[in-house]
Amino acid sequence: MARPAAGAGGQAQVAGLLLSALAFGCANQGAPPGGPPRTTPAAILRTTPESGAVVPGFRGKAIVQFDEVIDEAPGSAGGGGTGAITGLAQKIVLSPVGGDVDVSWHRSAIHVRPDEGWKPDRVYHLEVLPGIADLRRNVTKTGATIVFSTGGPIPTAALSGTALLWVEQRLLTQAVIRAAPLPDTAAYVTLTDSAGNFRLLGIPPGRYRVWAIQDQNNNRRQDRREPFDTVSVTVDSTASAVLWAFVHDTIGPRVRTIEPVDSFTLRINFSSPLDPARPPDTAAVRVFALPDTTPVGVRALYRPAQFDSLQARARAVADSLKRLRDTTARKDTTARRDTTARRGTPAPAAPRAPAVAGAPGARRDTSTAKVDTARVRRLLAQRPVPYDRLVVQTAQLLTPGAKYLVRVRGAINLSGVTTDGLGVVEIPVPKPAPRDTTKAKKP
Repeated sequence: MARPAAGAGGQAQVAGLLLSALAFGCANQGAPPGGPPRTTPAAILRTTPESGAVVPGFRGKAIVQFDEVIDEAPGSAGGGGTGAITGLAQKIVLSPVGGDVDVSWHRSAIHVRPDEGWKPDRVYHLEVLPGIADLRRNVTKTGATIVFSTGGPIPTAALSGTALLWVEQRLLTQAVIRAAPLPDTAAYVTLTDSAGNFRLLGIPPGRYRVWAIQDQNNNRRQDRREPFDTVSVTVDSTASAVLWAFVHDTIGPRVRTIEPVDSFTLRINFSSPLDPARPPDTAAVRVFALPDTTPVGVRALYRPAQFDSLQARARAVADSLKRLRDTTARKDTTARRDTTARRGTPAPAAPRAPAVAGAPGARRDTSTAKVDTARVRRLLAQRPVPYDRLVVQTAQLLTPGAKYLVRVRGAINLSGVTTDGLGVVEIPVPKPAPRDTTKAKKP
């Protein structure tokens, strides 16, 4: 009987001690040890091997050591095929390698090793991309590249350049750049920045095959239907290249649709862009009236930009004539007002002056604010613009309600593939003008 009592008293004493400890802790809440939370992203303390090191017979794993714990993003490098690279492996680029790369998280360090092992007499690039976060979600804004050799000294040659999307006429950002020293197939790899530029430093001199790939599935490889471009470059000390990525279609451009523009004009829409280096040929387009296939003469063919320019010029001429008529009409009205004023009738009050830009109450015009894109324009001007539409102007009026067969021969896409195509278009019948019902009815 005494044991249970003694046991109960002991439990009460322990409970009292726990309550006292909790009370003491609650009475002294504050910031955790170590000072205020860090607001700067993690920084690289050291790497193994160091950048610039020559390490013959290197084994083990390359290590990137940070000065604090970084976030372990889920996933790892994808396997073979077209599997996407996920997780922390997205922030690591190791090249040149012939296969997959193992990337693992070790709290404040990243370990990297190629599945094929480290090859002798090879210069490796280990690039750490921006976007690595610590546990407080501070994210790195810049990256770093570690260059080391498993054989001879580090070379000093460099390759730089710019990647563009040819059809879209814009810079290609975050493109995968692959530069393979011929005849090898293991390529140096990097990504373009927000201006579409790339730079590979410390590569061996020689002849390179260079690719720019819009990596849509994030596997850092060239896959079907992904826009890309490739060039051969000789790298001595420095070299540069401009790459024009586009979808390399193995099927020629097919006629997708044909639509009427006006009484003399048709627009042909193709399934892929046409080669802009080849001017449109009127002999390649034939128009026939159905059902008896009577030939209709083709007077001219226009690229979309040419046709739009002609249309804009025609509108400008029409606007100029309208302004001239309006000015003449205003002069006639002013003359009549002057005659009325001389007869003793007071002249109407002058119209109120419009608000001047910059004056109090005036709305500031921001339509003229433009981003400086001079460099991009200079680059894009080096090649003609691809187009996937062709405007056909006939030599005679197209009959409303009639159908026409349009045949195109020898259409060539950007990959140089040629094909023929045809399509049928029906000319719409103009809707009758609505009847004027505002006139008063006769009694």
